[in-house]
Amino acid sequence: MTKSKTQYPTVERDISWMYFNHRILQEGRRSDVPLLERLSFLGIYSNNLDEFFRVRVATLNRIAQTDKKSIKQEADQAEQTLGEINKLNTEYIKEFAETTDMVIRSLEEQGVCLLTDKETDEEQKMFVRQFFRDKLNGTTLPLWFKGINQMEDEEDDAIYLAVKLSVCDEEKEDKQKKKLKKDYALLQIPVKQVGRFLRLPDKEGKACLMWMDDVVRLCLPWIFAGTEYNHFEAYAFKFTKDAEMEMENDMEHSKLQKVQKGVKSRKNGVPLRVLYDKDTPKDLLKIIKEKLNVDKLDTILASGRYHNHKDFMSFPDCGRKDLKFAPMTSIHLQQFAGKESVFDVIRREDQFIHVPYHSFDAYLRFLREAAVNPDVKSIKTTLYRLAKDSKVIESLIMAAKNKKKVTVVIELLARFDEASNIKWSSKLREAGVNVVYGIEGLKIHSKITHVETRYGCYAVIGTGNFHEGNAKVYTDCMLFTAIKPIVKDVERVFEFIMSPFLPMKFSELLVSPNSMKPALLKLVNTEIQNHRLGKPAYIRMKVNHITDPDMVAALYRASSEGVPVDILCRGNCALIPGLKGVSETMHIRGIIDRYLEHSRILLFCNGGDERCYIGSADWMPRNLVNRIEVLTPIYNERIKKEMAYVVEAGLKDNVQARIVDGKGGDHLPELGDEPPFRSQAELYKHYMEAEKG
Repeated sequence: MTKSKTQYPTVERDISWMYFNHRILQEGRRSDVPLLERLSFLGIYSNNLDEFFRVRVATLNRIAQTDKKSIKQEADQAEQTLGEINKLNTEYIKEFAETTDMVIRSLEEQGVCLLTDKETDEEQKMFVRQFFRDKLNGTTLPLWFKGINQMEDEEDDAIYLAVKLSVCDEEKEDKQKKKLKKDYALLQIPVKQVGRFLRLPDKEGKACLMWMDDVVRLCLPWIFAGTEYNHFEAYAFKFTKDAEMEMENDMEHSKLQKVQKGVKSRKNGVPLRVLYDKDTPKDLLKIIKEKLNVDKLDTILASGRYHNHKDFMSFPDCGRKDLKFAPMTSIHLQQFAGKESVFDVIRREDQFIHVPYHSFDAYLRFLREAAVNPDVKSIKTTLYRLAKDSKVIESLIMAAKNKKKVTVVIELLARFDEASNIKWSSKLREAGVNVVYGIEGLKIHSKITHVETRYGCYAVIGTGNFHEGNAKVYTDCMLFTAIKPIVKDVERVFEFIMSPFLPMKFSELLVSPNSMKPALLKLVNTEIQNHRLGKPAYIRMKVNHITDPDMVAALYRASSEGVPVDILCRGNCALIPGLKGVSETMHIRGIIDRYLEHSRILLFCNGGDERCYIGSADWMPRNLVNRIEVLTPIYNERIKKEMAYVVEAGLKDNVQARIVDGKGGDHLPELGDEPPFRSQAELYKHYMEAEKG
């Protein structure tokens, strides 16, 4: 717990994130979660942690290592935070190892076995040898450590084997073998080419799999064929690099060129976390550390035999659908599936979808119709992240070929998707689309689409990316509207992106960095004033992160005045509920379930005339100050009630919603006499019943 600039007690951002990721790890321990889903949660936990170290811990390292006296206080705080992170990480890594062993043992009891190279029988070894000849040979290319200066060019999202090779006297017993000669090599596991797990022939009615690490271990004699070595030991390790891109401030280069160079510079990032097999011999470990050039602030942890557990997210199900969540097929809404023009449907009444409960096809239908409808004059949209085979891109290209004026704002600095976005922007430009890369120093995170027709304009405002893949696993809301003031504001946002230095006012939308933060503070203060006057007052909200000091202070003020503050917060949360005289009326819950909670919904009582907003912004400085974000009011009473129900269902959840206490406890609520209520299952049921009528 730390004191913020406003003197309220807060949880440091990165410590709060560690608590959040631990909630994901806890899902892996739950006996009421299907086994393959538990394994997937372990993969998500591992993947999140890798990205956290690549981004947040890397930033803290840079601050801690600075020698500038002007930020000494920040440097000291960063070093302290790094110490707390490492302490929690050491604690959690033990829990992760125990949980992984427990889940793998339980899978074996269910007939799904993950074998080591030592546990395979002769038939399975023959299968592995054939696999080596057919698929693996040529993809496993070792490097001699003595030829490597520093491992700065190696990928940090890969898994490596450090191999110790020896020439041994084979005539003597193992313990008496004399190693006549030795050398050391580096070998990357070719996961991208062949996957992380190999399905072996079944044994005694059980599905058998093997880590690709162990497949490679078995194949070392063939990989090093032609050398004199006859004895091999291989130990896995992985490292995480600083993922910050080096962006040149060169006026002669375009933003596209700068990002392209920045993506290349990321490959040369400094390693700052190393995980290695605890059984690695000292001589081999010394070489690994030297080649990675690690220092005292870096995290170096002895771990188990296997790393990069993020691959658990793609673990083969071996046909065992009974070990996964029962399918919840997305609902195709009738108003977006018929022959009637979607523009007529939207003009008659605002529409909404809530993915993945509702199908993302509704938005694709909107785009497709815009692309072919002869009355459509122009399409503008923002794109932050895109699916691998994006139907959104296909529709926009089709629109351009159909002589529509298409403008696409692509955010090149969507972290880890920069290269993908550069590729898509090139494809769009080739098709005649006007591609805009946004504003230097002001990331475009808003999710908006504007369509102009001869008979009026339409807009879509969402809480998440226009991404078919995300829409299957992220909960996000989209408003489809023809309300003129809102649609006009959406058009103004695009004008602002094109000309960011011109003064721009918005009548309906809350837009950062212009008006959003002052407007949100005013909404909170209205609830405080109404409570003082004896009027109805409350704040209910669903966001991903709350760390902005001013917004944190405003929520504390509201709670200290007695305003009920109920929050669903998935990730970083600086608030500590239940503090006497400060946050006694504040309740916070974080839902971890089959879908990633991603929608942002804000509800303010407003004296009984409830105000509702949805949009792209979390309550963090980056969203409110350093990005272009959009929140839209919801005026349609039917949709407003639906948004309120989404928040209400989450707050009522007593199965998957953990109580966020600001201390990392984050326990599940006790059921008592209340029946179980799982919000994601109840929302799906609710939407199914609504569609049936």
